[in-house]
Amino acid sequence: MRYKLKNFSIDGFDVNKIAKKYKTPVYCYSFKKLRENILNFNKNFKHIDPLTCFSVKANSNKILLNEIGKLGLGADVVSIGELLKALKSGIKPNKIVFSGVGKTKNEISFAIKKKILLINAESKSEILEIEKIAKIKKKQVNVGIRLNPNTDAKTLSQISTGKKENKFGVSEKNFLELSKYIRNSKYMNLKCLSVHIGSQILDTRPYEKMLKVLDKMIKKINYHFEYIDLGGGMGIDYGNNNKRLNLKKYSSIVKKFKEKHKTKIIFEPGRSIIGNSGILIAKIIYIKEGHKKNFIIIDAAMNDFMRPALYNARHRIIPAVRNKRKSNKSYEFVGPICESTDKFSTLKKFQKLYENDLILICDVGAYGMSLSSNYNTRPKPLEILIKDSKIKIINKRQNLKDLI
Repeated sequence: MRYKLKNFSIDGFDVNKIAKKYKTPVYCYSFKKLRENILNFNKNFKHIDPLTCFSVKANSNKILLNEIGKLGLGADVVSIGELLKALKSGIKPNKIVFSGVGKTKNEISFAIKKKILLINAESKSEILEIEKIAKIKKKQVNVGIRLNPNTDAKTLSQISTGKKENKFGVSEKNFLELSKYIRNSKYMNLKCLSVHIGSQILDTRPYEKMLKVLDKMIKKINYHFEYIDLGGGMGIDYGNNNKRLNLKKYSSIVKKFKEKHKTKIIFEPGRSIIGNSGILIAKIIYIKEGHKKNFIIIDAAMNDFMRPALYNARHRIIPAVRNKRKSNKSYEFVGPICESTDKFSTLKKFQKLYENDLILICDVGAYGMSLSSNYNTRPKPLEILIKDSKIKIINKRQNLKDLI
């Protein structure tokens, strides 16, 4: 993904030509970047030999999941829908972990039927439900317990999951009680200690703190876990300023932990695998002049890409065609939805833009399309994948007639 002369191109394809053929808004993914991210992840954690389960909530497109599976990854799912998508995409049940705080009876029953690797439980009630269903089915179920390590990941409050006030996992006291209960059950095998402290983490220190908590817990419980599931949360460089998590350093910390406890490590990366592989191409509908800034109204909206409205997340916005003219006013990039939160960014010193110009919202591969909706009765956008010098439609644009 780079500028070729003044035009932006993705793996050799000019975005202007893409927009002309496929219309806008359109999500465009680079297989080359996706593959590069997976190979880089594998390289950094090679000495750990983990089971890497892609976090399906980050992007649940079946064709992308199929490519991810073919590159050796399993899946971390949080709903029966995600589990079905992972299975339909060719990911083997023995490489699937089911996480989440609110699994229904139907979801637990289906996961047991499909013989997935692990169900990571997050409450006493859930463990009792798993046991009840396993007893009816006369099965032994592999179970993990998610510990809440009360670790602040120093990330956005909306995507923090490891502090005691968050809904995820169980306290140390409850963990000890529940692990004892599972070990005494005829229908459950305690296989895993699971943890996940948040998302978009760019510093190894929260992980170091998390591993110390796990170390103490394993000593207290005096039990050998076949798996330690360390979750995901590895951040990416949204600002294009070389601020990213040091995977090599994190790997060396985990390696010591693994050797000490002689266990298999599970990772659940999502954003770090697919985040920077996607861009959203949008067209400027109108430019509305304001007192101190101009509103750049584009044909993509918060229903197409929710992160800025939901988290106040910042994504780079760049022009499809570069020019040397500068705007004398700030630009606020907004969508057509009737909400003040339907905005993507406010930027100063941007190049001069005109109606019908194309702009690109960067790094939308994770939590882009997966968070999209039909708010304001807007059809969801098209998704395309560039692979082997070819463009493939991987999700058709929704038809307004079908939607209505």
